[in-house]
Amino acid sequence: MEEGPADDPVVSVVVPVRDGVRWIDEQLAALVAQQCDTAWEVVVADNGSSDGTGASVRRWATRHPVVRLVDASARIGPAAARNIGVVGARGRLLAFCDADDVVQPGWLRACVRALDEADVAAGTFDFTSLNGGGPSSPVVAATRQLAFLPAGLGANLCVRREAFDQVGGFAEDLLVGEDIDLSWRLQLGGFRFAVAPDAVVAKRERAGAVQVGRAAWSYGRSGPVLYRRHRSAGMGRDLRGAVTSWLWLVAALPGLLDPAVRVRWMRTVGLRAGRLAGSLHQRVFFP
Repeated sequence: MEEGPADDPVVSVVVPVRDGVRWIDEQLAALVAQQCDTAWEVVVADNGSSDGTGASVRRWATRHPVVRLVDASARIGPAAARNIGVVGARGRLLAFCDADDVVQPGWLRACVRALDEADVAAGTFDFTSLNGGGPSSPVVAATRQLAFLPAGLGANLCVRREAFDQVGGFAEDLLVGEDIDLSWRLQLGGFRFAVAPDAVVAKRERAGAVQVGRAAWSYGRSGPVLYRRHRSAGMGRDLRGAVTSWLWLVAALPGLLDPAVRVRWMRTVGLRAGRLAGSLHQRVFFP
């Protein structure tokens, strides 16, 4: 259906944001251009922005009735912002994406179609178009994560609201890995997981080796937290993979003058160092 007022939306797209004024216009333009066969809305959950993000979203809401702004500043963090956004949403189907990425044509329709047969579904990512690369095939994020169940990322995830509410939504004490944790808790609760290959999001990667390393450190620290929470349900440790990664880090040292190798090296060392730091903090061994 064409964009228009959604008095009784079936689908709510929840977009958490904090100081995202640099990117929010591009994402909202892609969202309001979506074509969907059911009524839908876009709920932007502002997690305490101070850069004019709220004013930008309000301008979009004035021109496009499907867009709404929700104050999500009461609790800080992406998980909290998404949960608050869901409280303010009206749809029985939920789709999540991030403010700094760009959903591709057909994304929302593909999310809805995936939830015809599943309770939670993970979309695919284009990692090149926003990062200076050429055309490439979308990458499925829902591989077996961390030697356990498949999972999606909050930047491209859809779920039936009934299932979301039943497991309590995103765990707000997790600042990273909350999307993986939600995917796992849903599956462990008996809900059906699927992949939505046609639900494509162009992912904006961090620029520069240092920023990549810092982001990987944060993701690495989440691994031991998830292991401590889910090991009793069968989550294991990929010790062989850890050894292989550390050996590659040593072997790749002579190639660090190559920018591409340097970025990959920083991502890998950040992840593995974060895992070790997280293991010490959580008092588990998850390298």
